[in-house]
Amino acid sequence: MEMNNHTIVIEIFLLGFQRLNNFKILIFSLILLIHILTICENALVIVLVTISRNLHSPMFFFLQQLSLSDLLESMLIVPILLKTVINDGAKISLIGCIVQLYFFGVSEALQCLLLTVMSYDRYLAICNPLCYSSIMNHRFCVKLILMSWLLALSFTSVTVITAATQEFCNQNTINHFFCDYFPLLELSCSDTSLAQILIMIASVLGILSPCLLITGSYICIAHEILKITSNIGRQKAFSTCSSHLAVVSIFYATLIVTYLVPTRNQSQTIGKLLSLLYTVVTPFINPMIYSLRSTDMKNALKKILQ
Repeated sequence: MEMNNHTIVIEIFLLGFQRLNNFKILIFSLILLIHILTICENALVIVLVTISRNLHSPMFFFLQQLSLSDLLESMLIVPILLKTVINDGAKISLIGCIVQLYFFGVSEALQCLLLTVMSYDRYLAICNPLCYSSIMNHRFCVKLILMSWLLALSFTSVTVITAATQEFCNQNTINHFFCDYFPLLELSCSDTSLAQILIMIASVLGILSPCLLITGSYICIAHEILKITSNIGRQKAFSTCSSHLAVVSIFYATLIVTYLVPTRNQSQTIGKLLSLLYTVVTPFINPMIYSLRSTDMKNALKKILQ
């Protein structure tokens, strides 16, 4: 009978960003500041939409859900990132790693779906304004949100369960600042082909499909904006759409490069920097681009402060 020399892994060591040297305190302080501002911004959006009657519209309802997703992601990823920066790495249990992977997947999938829903909302408001109120009623909005949550939970459950059932032995070091899917699979000493196929299918359905729908919506919106005779009105509409598209482009470009483009030839440092964009930067800039620039949001804040 052959002896099994494999050591079962129960703890994961996250390397984070190595060789920061004298920049360690500076980077730690910068990330901490962004984290605090991210929490404040998203919490402010959630509270304002909840208590202000003027913000009880479909658009702000969706923005509130987006802020909730951003808040979840930031609180899930940034504390462990800060730990890896200040301590040159961080330890996390294998179960904790799987849990982090699951909720991270849920927040990312939910954000993809919410951005799609928001683009559909803008498409109806600009391209079909007469039918907007009858279609985008409160009941339909709630259904869209519940469907988004259900799809995000379902997609993520399938992929994470597949990752969790892998056999992890001998190696326990991940060259990343959080428990991401591909870095975790690299530790597996069992066959990962099924897990690789599932994450590719989930990525195509959860990332590429919403991206194409959003692109289609904004093409229709741009076509409708070009029909506006007023230069001021056209510039204002293009300004709003361009800022939204900029955020969406950054978010989806980094996700597509990370999960749909083969990563073997990709530098690990570049991979971690791309991950920083959609885990730290995007939750920070989303409230500023989508919500806090809004005149309605500013007026609601002024009313409360007064």
